Amino acid sequence: MKLAAIIDAVTDRIGRVVCWSILVMVLLQFAVVVARYVFSTSVLFGIPAVWLQEGIVYLHGIAILLGTSYSMLWNRNVRVDILYERASPRVQDLTELFGNLLFVLPLCIVIAWASLPNVTMAWAVKEGSIEPNGIPLRYLLKALIFGFCALVSLQAISSIIRAGARLAGRSTAPIYRTDTSL
Repeated sequence: MKLAAIIDAVTDRIGRVVCWSILVMVLLQFAVVVARYVFSTSVLFGIPAVWLQEGIVYLHGIAILLGTSYSMLWNRNVRVDILYERASPRVQDLTELFGNLLFVLPLCIVIAWASLPNVTMAWAVKEGSIEPNGIPLRYLLKALIFGFCALVSLQAISSIIRAGARLAGRSTAPIYRTDTSL
């Protein structure tokens, strides 16, 4: 349970930072629209529009790749819920345990394995933007795929630990965070 608590704390910290990146993304998009349509310029504070627009895409990628585990922590991820909500707590715990073991963890391994050649090549050539004068750091963004796999795997392990402890009668704590006070 201590390991699960550590994983949850790391996930929570990263998720809170990622939440701020979403605000930055919205403000950046607003600034681009104002610069383009109000001031008819493609430069804002000396930064070219292509950098601003790609920055929005980068922030969007960061939010999705690094924020997924945070949504898992709070049980806000999308799931196909046909019977889960009506099931007994024991069946829910078994579903969490085996769902994470048989689906989430293997999927993370497959994603990491499948993306390895692409990310390796991007790092080897220090892949940049396809746009002229774009952000030259696409390889860093691609590397976040591994961050996604690691964070989602860790959060799945936390859920497995918590579900296992509940099934063994060692804990009555919920698998997911439920406290809405931030």
